[in-house]
Amino acid sequence: MPHQICPLHVIKELTKGVLKALAKERERLATSKPKLKRGRPSSKDKKTRRLVRKSTSMQQKISDLFQERFLFVKRRLSGSQRKRLVHITRGLPHLRKLRDLMDHIYALFDRRCRTQTALGKLKKLRSWVKRFTWIGETVKKVFSPTREKALTFLDDKLFPATSNAVERGNRRHRKMQKSVYRVRSKACLEGRIA
Repeated sequence: MPHQICPLHVIKELTKGVLKALAKERERLATSKPKLKRGRPSSKDKKTRRLVRKSTSMQQKISDLFQERFLFVKRRLSGSQRKRLVHITRGLPHLRKLRDLMDHIYALFDRRCRTQTALGKLKKLRSWVKRFTWIGETVKKVFSPTREKALTFLDDKLFPATSNAVERGNRRHRKMQKSVYRVRSKACLEGRIA
């Protein structure tokens, strides 16, 4: 049987990349905030008041991007969540592209399509990512040669995606086998009792 590369780990890597891109965007917004003088701005100084408003709105956007970061990587979004995402990314179209990218990644591992279809989708996704050079570094895992191997399970009904629970069970079994076949010597037991 060919070795399956678990799609769960593939998605995990790509999700990490998207979250890293969001963190970089938050840093960029934080550095581009206007510098303000200490204290409360004068009621007559319109320029300073405008800068304060801009700074406050940018800070709100940064906190929204942090609070709602799960919306960028969640598999399925409800109508209200999608509306919230659109509101958060207003004025930041490149972040909407990140969400589109995640939708494409989830579509790759959809059991309703065959490997050939998924490979076609992967090819399209790679060409799409190449166009957005700023995304390229973030999700360079898309170009990994093992992505094709992760799609082999789509054709086989008896070849489901490995879950964390299954892997945890396997690990537990291996651990138990070790303890079954490990024989403690007399010296070891005496040391334990002492």
